[in-house]
Amino acid sequence: MSSTKDAAVRVLVIGESWIKHTVHIKGFDEFRTVEYEEGGGVFLNSLKASGLEVTYMRAHEISGLFPKTLEELQQFDVVVLSDIGANSFLLADETFLRSERSVNRLALLVDFTEAGGGLIMVGGYMSFTGIDGKARYGMSPLASVLPVTMLDYDDRVEVPEGLDATFDEPGHEILGGTPAEWPMLLGYNRVIAKPDATVVTRFGDDPLLVVGTAGVGRTVAFASDLAPHWAPTEFVQWQHYRALWTSIVNWAAGASTSVASPARATAAVD
Repeated sequence: MSSTKDAAVRVLVIGESWIKHTVHIKGFDEFRTVEYEEGGGVFLNSLKASGLEVTYMRAHEISGLFPKTLEELQQFDVVVLSDIGANSFLLADETFLRSERSVNRLALLVDFTEAGGGLIMVGGYMSFTGIDGKARYGMSPLASVLPVTMLDYDDRVEVPEGLDATFDEPGHEILGGTPAEWPMLLGYNRVIAKPDATVVTRFGDDPLLVVGTAGVGRTVAFASDLAPHWAPTEFVQWQHYRALWTSIVNWAAGASTSVASPARATAAVD
């Protein structure tokens, strides 16, 4: 019989995929192509290589696959949202296409977090407030549990010359002992740390990594990216990339793994 501590942390990663519709114009003629792409491969492989149990939900799968009950959501210890806007959760097929009532998936994620789950939001063009304000999380239930307050307008800060993070809490547990010196990043979402949150890293006056709690759960805001373009090759191929992200996820799972959830209790018996 394995103990709860021996069970792998279960992570649901959502987002980091997109479809490109390109129009090619060649003189008088034009044609169109459609491409599907994913950006989180290094991140996902890093978590798996560290022994975490990873479930990946692509952006277009949310309306059909995202859990509709708290019990389903509690099969995971941590949920990671990366570059996927609030509308993908709020406009389920049954509501948007058929005008039927449906569960508010972001309110469900609030319940999950307050009950002891871990929640991580990673920055991007469709994170926090996002490009042209389209990510819209500040107007969603998730605003109550994230450790940051979001702007009500486009929050992107592009730093093409590269930025160097500074560390308010270089010894914080969430960093897992990784060096307090990150490779350069190329941008981030501007957010404001809540008064009861802890800023671990920042750029100037703007927080980059913020941690907090909601109910008995843990929350994390990583305002830059885990993949290009804001996380360039220097960051993604950094020798401590895997250790950093594994530590961030494990920290977020801390509250969940200290008390057996239904899924973890079953794993312990098995």
